Amino acid sequence: MSKEAGSLEVEGVPARKDYADPPPAPLFDFSEFGLWSFYRACIAEFVATLLFLYITIATVVRNSDQDCGGVGMLGIAWAFGGMIFILVYCTAGISGGHINPAVTFGLFVARKVSLPRAILYMVAQCLGAICGVGLVKGFQKTLYVTAGGGANTVQSPYSKGTGLAAEIIGTFVLVYTVLSATDPKRNARDSHVPVLAPLPIGFAVFMVHLATIPITGTGINPARSFGAAVIYNESKSWDDHWIYWVGPFVGAFAASVYHQYVLRAGVWKAFGSFRSQTSII
Repeated sequence: MSKEAGSLEVEGVPARKDYADPPPAPLFDFSEFGLWSFYRACIAEFVATLLFLYITIATVVRNSDQDCGGVGMLGIAWAFGGMIFILVYCTAGISGGHINPAVTFGLFVARKVSLPRAILYMVAQCLGAICGVGLVKGFQKTLYVTAGGGANTVQSPYSKGTGLAAEIIGTFVLVYTVLSATDPKRNARDSHVPVLAPLPIGFAVFMVHLATIPITGTGINPARSFGAAVIYNESKSWDDHWIYWVGPFVGAFAASVYHQYVLRAGVWKAFGSFRSQTSII
């Protein structure tokens, strides 16, 4: 008896998977609008993103306070990664714990959520981000303005192309981690994985921030960049704003295609299914 690629092969017995892939989410599932759980999930995304932006932008703003001493780049990275760890843990069972339009888009590409759910999640996340940054400005207006509102901008001497590449790669790392940590194949074999899933996701956010804060201030989350830009509302915050939407969405798309159709062999499974059907015909 040998175990290979997730299957147990016994003499004369066809190999069977020890896990079951959930069926892909339908593209349009309007029945969700009649379920309270759908609206509860949207509320959870709104509140989680509000809390995420409040804590993280407050940390960025406080870092500019010379009297108190800032936490530095390492502290800011920990704030972002730590909050994602906490909030994903709290909301995963309700909404999936996306807290990021790029993650939602990546999961949509991977057929994990329907289009209506993806759109409403993104709206809730952006509104939550605006409210979270608004609270920071309301509580610490002087420091907020001094710190540039925590808005994302491409830092000198880096070009827009470098900033875009940094956002694409950073988001790829995040979404790839999300898909790997929540893979049903892994969950079936290691019962502790669902509990620990928020840890690698938060750690991925932490590591990406360490690498890209000096380049773009680290977006990898369009809601984070959008909320900060809307509340700060200066030309500086809008100059390169497109980078913080295009980069994360391209990175999320690439990560989803790589995980679902290369690592999980989605293309070959579909091709094999097609071949088996044509042979029967």
